[in-house]
Amino acid sequence: MKCFDVYGEFMMKIAGVDEMRSMDRYAIDHLGIAEETLMENAGLAAVSVLQSKIGLQDKKFVIFCGSGNNGGDGLVIARLLHSHGSRVKVFLLSDRDKYKGAAKTNYAIITRLPIDVVKLENAVTAKKDLAHCDAVVDAILGTGLDRPVAGLAADVITLINKSKKKVLSLDIPSGVNGNTGEVMGAAVKADYTVTFGLPKIGNMLYPGYELGGELFVSCISFPPSLYDKNDLRVQVNDYIALPVRPAEAYKGAMGDVLFIAGAANYYGAPYFAAMSFLKSGGGYARLAAPRSIIPVLAKQGREIVYLPQEETSAGSMALNNKKALLAASAKVDMVVIGPGLSLQEETMKLVRELILDIKKPLLIDGDGLTAIAENPGMLRGRKAATILTPHMGEMARLTGKTAAEINGNKIAVLREMTSRYLASVVSGLLQLSNCNTSPSAIAVVVLDRIAITRMLLVLTIISKALEYR
Repeated sequence: MKCFDVYGEFMMKIAGVDEMRSMDRYAIDHLGIAEETLMENAGLAAVSVLQSKIGLQDKKFVIFCGSGNNGGDGLVIARLLHSHGSRVKVFLLSDRDKYKGAAKTNYAIITRLPIDVVKLENAVTAKKDLAHCDAVVDAILGTGLDRPVAGLAADVITLINKSKKKVLSLDIPSGVNGNTGEVMGAAVKADYTVTFGLPKIGNMLYPGYELGGELFVSCISFPPSLYDKNDLRVQVNDYIALPVRPAEAYKGAMGDVLFIAGAANYYGAPYFAAMSFLKSGGGYARLAAPRSIIPVLAKQGREIVYLPQEETSAGSMALNNKKALLAASAKVDMVVIGPGLSLQEETMKLVRELILDIKKPLLIDGDGLTAIAENPGMLRGRKAATILTPHMGEMARLTGKTAAEINGNKIAVLREMTSRYLASVVSGLLQLSNCNTSPSAIAVVVLDRIAITRMLLVLTIISKALEYR
């Protein structure tokens, strides 16, 4: 996904559905910006994207309109496309008498124009027009969807997705929950989405994030002051480019990280963690691992500095390594603990004791998170920065919530974790910084899919390497 302002300026804040609805009402009731003006501006923004991506003259567009303001936006787009020389077919998914306010006004206008408007009774009716159009406008359902999509709307969404035509969605792909990004039964897979006012949380969370295609944002004439009370910010990147390493730099100036990781039969996690730091331009990667696995790791990672550790009978890190590990941690810039450590009881105790005593910034991953799951509040005793990288199962153990509860309210769960444990959290494709020290900030890392669970750890370590460059 790419994120643009329709007219060139990148938008940094995002909002929940209720927050955006309140902004709409304030703009109309207190600022005197007519609802018709907002709807017209939404239509102009969408047509601007269509002109850029598809072209307008002699192009054929099929527009599916629902009964709410999202459908009203679609009616405006139909009129504007017609005025630009496009051929337009509009399918209404509900009775025309359901339109209210600005949507009703725009329906009245469009009936006076030579635009083909059809009340859709069955999705199959639109199949022929879809087959011969250049693009589809999805104006079926808005951001306020709170129940599963069913009936005609679900059938139309399925038809749109099967058509393989270019699709522009308004505000959010129909069928995506505006607050959670969840698919409510069925959802449009758009190539482009134009969202109005601010991006919605559902635009930024998977799977809604993936379904939206390229995201465009239009202020629709809202003044910047309208967004002042919103403290949730988003950073969207197309890709992360490594900066040029200074010619005079030496490895000691490029960061020094200690990795406490690995156990018998767990070679991948410690290797990828340490090597990702080096391959991103980091200077020293020191890997403290059980003595018996180091020969295997060294064959793959010859650039890593190894610190052999005493082992338990299970081949994991022994508790009596604590003193040596604390001494090693005092010499580096940052410590990573947990990848592939195993769940052996003695090792888990070692992790808990180290977490409290390490004085440097600390990233806790994998088995390290399991070690603190029964008492994550212990993190409040740390003075230096703490970063957590839980996948969904680990997040559930840390919070005591089910996966469904977390998926239904990701932002609130992340905020609660950062506030309660005074830590930054990287989870899924989201990063939430400590809310106690700054406004909440979400960083969305652009990846089609996370290929391996520990990709989160790799990305976080890469970001640490970049700090030194």
